Amino acid sequence: MKKRRRGGTYLARRFAFPSFKTITHSFQNPQQKKMEDTCKSALNFFSDQQLCYADILTPPEVIARIQVAILNFLKILTSPDPAISDLPLVARSSSNTRLNQGLVTQTSWIFLTHSFCTRSLMRPNAAKAFIRVWKVMAMCCEVLGQGKRVTQRELFYKLLCDSPEYFSSQSQVNRTIQDVVALLRCSRYSLGIMASSRGLIAGRLLLQEPNQEVVDCAACGFSGHAITGDLNMIDNLMMKTDARYIIVVEKHAIYQRLVEDRVFNQFPSILITAKGYPDIATRLLLHQLSRAFPDLPILALVDWNPAGLAILCTFKFGSIGMGLEAYRYACNVKWLGMRADDIELLPAEALVPLKPKDIQIAKGLISSDMLQESYREELRLMVESGQRAEIEALYCHGYDYLGKFIAKKIVQANYI
Repeated sequence: MKKRRRGGTYLARRFAFPSFKTITHSFQNPQQKKMEDTCKSALNFFSDQQLCYADILTPPEVIARIQVAILNFLKILTSPDPAISDLPLVARSSSNTRLNQGLVTQTSWIFLTHSFCTRSLMRPNAAKAFIRVWKVMAMCCEVLGQGKRVTQRELFYKLLCDSPEYFSSQSQVNRTIQDVVALLRCSRYSLGIMASSRGLIAGRLLLQEPNQEVVDCAACGFSGHAITGDLNMIDNLMMKTDARYIIVVEKHAIYQRLVEDRVFNQFPSILITAKGYPDIATRLLLHQLSRAFPDLPILALVDWNPAGLAILCTFKFGSIGMGLEAYRYACNVKWLGMRADDIELLPAEALVPLKPKDIQIAKGLISSDMLQESYREELRLMVESGQRAEIEALYCHGYDYLGKFIAKKIVQANYI
């Protein structure tokens, strides 16, 4: 009986929080400050490579940067030799991407250097993109002035109604937001744009938002606890755990199976999923966990295919599109499975051919400098075999096998 209670109220009592008013900043901030200082040292270390990154700014500071951009634009327009200047954006391309190899910290991340691309009103193929940048900046200025925050989806519908000739798809808004970040050098959250979170978390973790009740993630049902899209709230979470591992799960269905089986009591752990390619909020929470509990290994359970590896790499290094902010989201994630060694556990019928999209993703990963040799070898084996394996294939050994599979790999430290 005592063992069964560990996952729920027992854990809550053992790691009970004091009232929020009595929690001082010393609860978590010393470790956070240490990690923040380390990150800054790493940024300085790479200054010889002209590292670019996005600042975390207050609304007045962001509005001031927007106003400076407007004044510079008007100054050139009203000069004796008037012209419409291009917008210089930090280039978000593989050629402008470098990887911090973790020389200062264990965490490596993608960063962008001082190579620029432009948005020009004078080039037909770039004119609309040029105007989109100004319209999104105007909208952000309005949102920040009202003290509000919006999701990218909300921003899309507002822009679609106001400027349908310039915004016809969500992807156009998403790219333009990245353009504004690259122009103003501030984070998208500083622009008043919230993340739309798909993420869930469960297991041996207690969370507390300022002035809110404690959430026991082991007692939140089969879905666990929904991760908020408010990045500021994630930054201010108070966290306690007795877990020894953090398991990042690619798929929602696999995550639900593990939560239903309460594997976090079999091996004390925290389970987290973004239901596929990770959203910003899930990545930030995982990053916060890595800072608050730096001794906990972070282990990824993904399909053995190029997309699974790409998801792992997004958690591990960040993405090119968000290269200006990647250091805030990257984590030292290890690859638990599925890997080539696990394929021998499966019948031949469980393997399926790679899809054309898999080959395309594989080519992109192979051309990147970010992959360590062991990951590159796994990718090579995928492409050579022409096959892929999904985590669900392990169910051929029974629905309770997945927890045993993970536990065995953890005990053997079988992760890379």
